[in-house]
Amino acid sequence: MDNEIKKRTFDILDCGVFAFMLGVSAIVGVYHAYKARKNPDAVREYLIGGQNMSIFPISMSLIASYISGIAILGLPAEMYVYGTQLWSVVIADACVSLTMAIVYLPVFYRLQITSSYELLYIPLVIYVPALAFNQVTGIDLHIVAPLVCAVCIFYTTLGGLKAVVWTDTIQTIVMFGGVIIVAILGTINAGGIDEVWRRNEASGRIEFFNMDPNPTVRHTFWTVVVGNYLNWLATCSVNQAMVQRCLAMPNLKKSNITIMIMAIGIISIVSLSCYTGIVIYATFYDCDPVTTKQIRKPDQLLPFFVMKISDSVPGLPGVFVSGVFSAALSTMSTGLNSMSGVIYEDMIKPLLKNPLSQVAASRVMKFLVILIGIICVAFVFLVDKLGGLIQAGKSLSGITAGPLLGIFTLGMFFPSANSTGALTGALISLNLVAWISLGTQTAISNGIINFPVKPVSIEGCSESLKKSSANLTSIIKDAIGEEPFFLYRMSYLWYTWIGFLTAILVGLTVSWFTGSNKYKPEDKKLYTPIIHRLLPSSKRSRKNVAMELNKIDEEATANHSQYLSNR
Repeated sequence: MDNEIKKRTFDILDCGVFAFMLGVSAIVGVYHAYKARKNPDAVREYLIGGQNMSIFPISMSLIASYISGIAILGLPAEMYVYGTQLWSVVIADACVSLTMAIVYLPVFYRLQITSSYELLYIPLVIYVPALAFNQVTGIDLHIVAPLVCAVCIFYTTLGGLKAVVWTDTIQTIVMFGGVIIVAILGTINAGGIDEVWRRNEASGRIEFFNMDPNPTVRHTFWTVVVGNYLNWLATCSVNQAMVQRCLAMPNLKKSNITIMIMAIGIISIVSLSCYTGIVIYATFYDCDPVTTKQIRKPDQLLPFFVMKISDSVPGLPGVFVSGVFSAALSTMSTGLNSMSGVIYEDMIKPLLKNPLSQVAASRVMKFLVILIGIICVAFVFLVDKLGGLIQAGKSLSGITAGPLLGIFTLGMFFPSANSTGALTGALISLNLVAWISLGTQTAISNGIINFPVKPVSIEGCSESLKKSSANLTSIIKDAIGEEPFFLYRMSYLWYTWIGFLTAILVGLTVSWFTGSNKYKPEDKKLYTPIIHRLLPSSKRSRKNVAMELNKIDEEATANHSQYLSNR
């Protein structure tokens, strides 16, 4: 079987599809900037869309925000290289939506705060679509990234949350369309679903219930479901982007509906991406494109696969790249909008002696969007040195995810926690997880840590491809040589748990030593509804009030008696 394919790049139709997607995004930003130009509450409009958004666009925006190009490209590569164990992450995703609706969202909604944070993550999000674009066009990714990100910065700066949400909606539709088309065509090309499953099962890739309790094993059922549950919970429930979008809804009930729709959408796109991964293996099961040097790294598998099957569908490369860029741009625009709000509300506004006008505050946030966007694009040049997309993304997000979830949970669940304890716990937790995460990524980059991968073959390749390979061995690598530090060998999916527990335990300990906070009945709205019954009860509060009233009544009676006796 000859798996060698001719080189294909973008044609006019592909370029038109891609340009149309970027053009629509820019137009949406201009449209919403024009509509909001005379709004008297410019800050509220920019951050939470005037709190009158509808369910559909917010739901689509949430899906787009949390399914970046990292998932679109990274999940198929993960299935191809390491097997399907990560696919069970959908179990954790389903549980997270319920936890959000019951535990965290009611607190944020009652408080109506616009600030609840992800500078390290956005450069990785930008790198992913640029990598795909490079694969299908040959244009250097460091040239593509700044140009496309300029469009994202443009519409985010002009239109605020409404522009972000409506472009996310359009981009979500494009993203789903691209993934579905590729999955269907790939299945047909491989000989049907049964043949796809058979080839993957024969290679040992199909596994969902690896129950090994060892925390240093990269992916097991426990690390993927239990470990990733907390990572995903932190990413969704206490994230600035989530808070802003949920507060854009007119009431809590509609916010909860959007969360349920988001969960269904995320599970669907994750499953489609994972399935695409096993379809790619079924296509290249006897001629691995990594071993034969047709691509540089597994993260390029999906765009390479798209180019292989695109002959039968004109414009498919354009749809695919548009889908990947849509996923990335939606995540980036969300991050830019959220971080500008956080910096203004939490860092700039408290320092101002005189509050800025609505127009001036809006301009400050727009300037922050441009500044943060430029910084993130600059960081793209560092991303190429990291490990696989999924692991690198989760590792970097875990640096802040655990401490943030810990500090919010500390405040919502433990009335005795004080600000000193919360700040101390967050700082110690942040530094601990950053040390582990960055140390692990350094060890991976230096080749000290390698992970066992699934077998591949080049038996079905043409002779020219076999000769182009430096060696004919499998890409399987085992960890050899220098033994890395124990915490560096821990699965990256446990990082959030480490940060979470450290923040809470240190926070409670420091709070106890520095004087625990005293609960006040009027602070009840600060705590999650599930612990309300554990707080000092309303009966006790009424009892205290009754005692105080009796004491006042007794004093009044005594004073009245004294008055009569004096007469």
